[in-house]
Amino acid sequence: MSFHYFAGAACRALTARKDGPSLYDVCDPVLSGPASGDPHLAKFYKTALGNPALRILLGRAGLPELRDEAKLTRLRTALVRARDDAEPDWAAIGQPVADLVDSIALDHPKPPPAIFTGLAPQQAQIDGVIRDCAQHLLGSYRKNGFLPTYAAFNLIGDPDVRGRELTMALTGLNARGYKNSSLLFNLARVFIARSQAAAVVNPPWSGIAEPMWEPVQIRHRSAYYDAFFIEALLSYVETGLASPADKIAAERAIADMVDFCVNISREEVEGIDGTRFNVITALAPAPHPRFSRFFAQIKQDLGFGVYVPDCDTTACSISAATQAGCTDPIIDQPLLDFYSGYQVLAGVNEPRVTVPLNDNIDYEGGVATWIDNLKGERPYGNDLDPTLNLDILEVSFRNLARWKILETPARLATVHRIIGFQKRLAANGAFANPRSHIYYLPELYSAYFGRCYAAFLALPLAAQAAIDPDGDFDFIRHRVLSYVKGELMAAEMNVFDAALALIALGHLGADPRAFAPALNVIVASLGEGGRRGPFRAYEWNKMKTPTRILVGGPEVTSAFVLMGLAVAKRAMAGRG
Repeated sequence: MSFHYFAGAACRALTARKDGPSLYDVCDPVLSGPASGDPHLAKFYKTALGNPALRILLGRAGLPELRDEAKLTRLRTALVRARDDAEPDWAAIGQPVADLVDSIALDHPKPPPAIFTGLAPQQAQIDGVIRDCAQHLLGSYRKNGFLPTYAAFNLIGDPDVRGRELTMALTGLNARGYKNSSLLFNLARVFIARSQAAAVVNPPWSGIAEPMWEPVQIRHRSAYYDAFFIEALLSYVETGLASPADKIAAERAIADMVDFCVNISREEVEGIDGTRFNVITALAPAPHPRFSRFFAQIKQDLGFGVYVPDCDTTACSISAATQAGCTDPIIDQPLLDFYSGYQVLAGVNEPRVTVPLNDNIDYEGGVATWIDNLKGERPYGNDLDPTLNLDILEVSFRNLARWKILETPARLATVHRIIGFQKRLAANGAFANPRSHIYYLPELYSAYFGRCYAAFLALPLAAQAAIDPDGDFDFIRHRVLSYVKGELMAAEMNVFDAALALIALGHLGADPRAFAPALNVIVASLGEGGRRGPFRAYEWNKMKTPTRILVGGPEVTSAFVLMGLAVAKRAMAGRG
């Protein structure tokens, strides 16, 4: 959006007629004075919602129904109970806020139809973008000593989180600080969404993946991100476009990131039978995440003090290390034995999913996200994401022989159950519904399915037959291709959408002539990132609670564009 857009939107927010009590009229009497009870609730309020800039923006955002003294008192009483009760009844406390959340209407992006373009850019242009993205990644690595990723808050929240989902979060999350932040963020989003401030906080954009509006807030490092940067640099080397010096630089960066994934981010946990496993934590101990001192304190104040390992970071890190030729003993662990303890079996361990925001899908066969650490902490409760389960399949295919999956009936059964979970998503079309996903978009699911399918096709035919005797992968492939070509690419795309489309199309064996629209979007968008890189920062993954937190960055966009173009280049050359 232009400066004129934001200036106009801000002016309208600052001059709007106030129509009822504001967020600060509601909360200040309860949370702005000397702290009592649980001190975190007031501290979070003052840090996240009571900052001067937001106070100015929301100063005239009022809710007319809160002129009713009974409703206002009920809401304040809920905040007092959240602050003071030793064991809060979160369902009851959250109900007044949940009722207000149900008064807002948010929708997922619905881009307009795109004009079909059948003529693809010249190969020299495609190669030029690949080189530009690679230089961005290598240059950023030289400058920072790592490849940064960024987190940004969108205070208007996620369209899939309504009052019902807020109650799920408040009752299913474990950490009190996380419940506090979920309660207050969701209260704030009502005042934002129902006022002129919405146009400032949530401006319109092109395509599906949300741009991360400047300034991007929190720079950090995680093994999950490093794993995909490893794959991007590996794909650059495989294109043959890297100079000898760039090849050496890429290999050094890859080796460092593999070490970060499998050593620095390693954590020991217990499997369901008490067996110890080494897994990969979502956020390594300080100072490795590379937060600034300021943001490290903000993270603590906002209630994100404890991080635990997760199944996705573990799968992607082990996969990237495997692709990079790592020989660390951590790769020899048959992780399927561990994952099976987090796999949902109908009627057996379904209660493991305590935050079922996507309960429109059947969880049976899926593996939950978060891993209990040795202290038994699970601050986020647990949820279950379809894309995560593709990553578990992908790392299992890459380590099929090493983990003796075909020779071990229990491990093969775990794989079969995950495939069954994915087939049901494809059969009923749920994979294309944003509500079915916790951390990702349907377009990202499609790209990751392509990545998983490529690992499957790399297996010997006999192994493919044992893993997928009923041809479920081909069934899912057709459904995903139909979505990518018939929905994603039929509409207006931004560069991140286009990169994901190419990853899906290239890996799933689409006719290279279908690549043209996505290739043209990428080539036409080159330079949009200005001084920060070839392209802008876009939504790669997200948290839906405590509010909509996007993760991405200019380096992330360069990595995915590089991978998408590398896949397309290989397919156009007839190398599959």
